[in-house]
Amino acid sequence: MIHEMRTYTFHPGKQPEYLKIAEEIGRPIRGNDYGLNQGYWTSDIGTLNQIWHLWSYESLDAREELRKKLAKNDAWKNEYVANIRGLIQKQEIRFLSPTLDFKPPTTTGNIYEFRHYQCLTGRAPEFLERLKGVMPTRAKYSEPVCLWQGEAPFPNNVAHLWAYNDMNMRAEIRAKVAADPEWQAFLNKPSLLTHMENTILLPTNYSPLK
Repeated sequence: MIHEMRTYTFHPGKQPEYLKIAEEIGRPIRGNDYGLNQGYWTSDIGTLNQIWHLWSYESLDAREELRKKLAKNDAWKNEYVANIRGLIQKQEIRFLSPTLDFKPPTTTGNIYEFRHYQCLTGRAPEFLERLKGVMPTRAKYSEPVCLWQGEAPFPNNVAHLWAYNDMNMRAEIRAKVAADPEWQAFLNKPSLLTHMENTILLPTNYSPLK
């Protein structure tokens, strides 16, 4: 299994136009026939004017075959791609290998937080094992949607996705986690990280993760 997180940055003011085209044209044409859509969000805190969407494939080879078929879909090319081309400033792709099962939250009306950490060269597997080892402690407060090792374009990268009812709940949970002795012991180990980022994501009307 491989996950692909696609991030589109739009020219200022163009995101609403894209959202309408994606909901009314793009998603109905593509459906889940060319990869399974796991989530579709707008960025709220972090870089603005962005759409993030997460897809799953059986393998990179399967993705390549499905993307080739999608590229031959006339409706996709002429009704969707042709209409969004001028709206997009930049496109980015992350390939992510899940190291925990993808687990959607049981609630709706959530916000999501995508966190990604850059590790010292060659140390991502070690950091992943540390994080997975302390995950039962972290999961007492809220469970991760998924945990990944980044494959490309960022090697030595670890990413994870979390769901919260709102920003207040996020702050409360993170305060409780920070006070947990087992979590503190995890944080006090010699750091294997060089850089950390996060983005707060809001589900679109058509996101499978609500």
